[in-house]
This record gives sequence, C-alpha cells and structure tokens, in this order.
Amino acid sequence: MYQVGDKIVYPMHGAGVIEAIEEKEILGNINSYYILRVPTGNISLMVPVKNAAEIGVRDVVAPEVIDRLFTHILDTNVDMHENWNKRYRENMTKIKSGDLFEIGPIYYYLMQKELEKGLSTGEKKMFGSAHQILVSEIILSKNISQKEAEELIASRLGTGETPQAISV
Repeated sequence: MYQVGDKIVYPMHGAGVIEAIEEKEILGNINSYYILRVPTGNISLMVPVKNAAEIGVRDVVAPEVIDRLFTHILDTNVDMHENWNKRYRENMTKIKSGDLFEIGPIYYYLMQKELEKGLSTGEKKMFGSAHQILVSEIILSKNISQKEAEELIASRLGTGETPQAISV
C-alpha cells in the first residue's frame, strides 16, 4: 500500500503525488481512495486503494529511466496501421497501459506528424493524453518544473519546439 507523499503513476492520467488517503462512500459502498495530485493541469484524482494493482498503478520511474526512454523513442520505428480506426485503437491501448516505453514512440510520432501536416481531432486528443502522461512523470521523476520537462522533451527529441507550443 502506498502512503501520503508517494509518487505514483495512474495509467491514462499520468503521474502524481498522493496527497491523502480517504474513505469515501460512493453508491452506498465505503472504500479507501488515494487522492492523487497530478502536476500538469492541476488535476486531482481519486484512485481506489483496493484496485490500485489491477488498474496498473505503479511507482514513478527513476531519473535514469527517463534518459533511457529518450534513446528508446529515437531508436524505435513506429509502425502505424493504414486504417485510422485500427491505428487509433492500437495506440490508445498503449497509452492506457501507462508504460512510458509504449507511450513515448507514439508521442514522438504524433508530435512529428503535427509539425509536418497537422493532426486530426482524435489524434490531437491522443497527443494531449500522451503529453500529460509523459510530462507528469518526467516532472516527478526528475523533480523539475513543467516548463523544464517540456524543454527537456524538445531538446532530447530534436524538435526545436516545446511540446506545449503544439496545439492539443
């Protein structure tokens, strides 16, 4: 069980710090919840304690893992399915996993596509989700600001633009 102050990742929503553990009554059932504060977008989430492992909640990665992630992203050739629906489903499954090594290459592909010719509405939403997950974990892993995390992404991925400059 995690404790107040622990840094954890809630798949599909990103990394955050546990601010409290509270009992809440929802639909007549009393359960314990982690109250998680995500550093991007000032989001607060309730994560059920008893389902945390099933949901895929995990510890924030160590700073050196972030460094390996950037190498992995640049070394990975993302194979995008021609059918938009199939590609969207496959990518969303990877994003929902919360695994940075699955999310990173998709993020990079979408960022490149946005810079080259723009993204569809669905892809912009997907990019926004990947951005929040990636940036929130970098912030907490490396103990840096959101601006510094976005600048790190831009410098390591060689885009020349900070990701926040891309319309999401």
